[in-house]
Amino acid sequence: MGPSLTPLTGKPRVSATTPSSTTTTTTTPSTSATPTAAPAPGSPIGAVAAWIDAGTPVEAGDFHSATRDGEMTPLPDGVAFSLPGGAAKCMTDPALGTDSMSCLLTVSNPLPQPIGQEGHWVPGWVDYDGGTVLVGALRADPGPFGAGAGPELAYGSALKFGDFRCRADQTGLFCMNYARQTAVRLSADGVTPFGCLQRVDAPVVVGAKYGC
Repeated sequence: MGPSLTPLTGKPRVSATTPSSTTTTTTTPSTSATPTAAPAPGSPIGAVAAWIDAGTPVEAGDFHSATRDGEMTPLPDGVAFSLPGGAAKCMTDPALGTDSMSCLLTVSNPLPQPIGQEGHWVPGWVDYDGGTVLVGALRADPGPFGAGAGPELAYGSALKFGDFRCRADQTGLFCMNYARQTAVRLSADGVTPFGCLQRVDAPVVVGAKYGC
């Protein structure tokens, strides 16, 4: 019989288990730099532009007509739109293209007819070409509004044409000219200017003028 063997006793293996680490991700709610409220008078033009741009875009092709007494007139070279309820009606004159827009406002405190000027005074008539705003007009004819009024631009919607973009709001219609970096709010209170637009001396045939 051979010598007895002493079995080798190995140390039990210890499995080194690294505890799993739990990573906690904290999500910071994103905040929008664009205010939801309409720009107040005196707001910087950048804030006005951001607010208008945040509107829901609509197809300009849906605003190439005007309706009067149930009769629709196509405006292939013009744009026409209205605020809900008809407080503001705006159009481009096909003869002038989209470089200028005209609006008819229902104003609560209309400007008086210029002294010594005769003719049909329209205090809510507004002409805006980006660099100048004319308020009130002596009109012998309805101009482009002879075709009627354009479709409603719903609150919160934004319409782009030429260098202009307009957004409808319950506080009024906000329109900006991006080439000139100016804007206006058109409402029952009249015209509120933004950007470099300031009240300046007006021609005798209009009620008020804003310019840069």
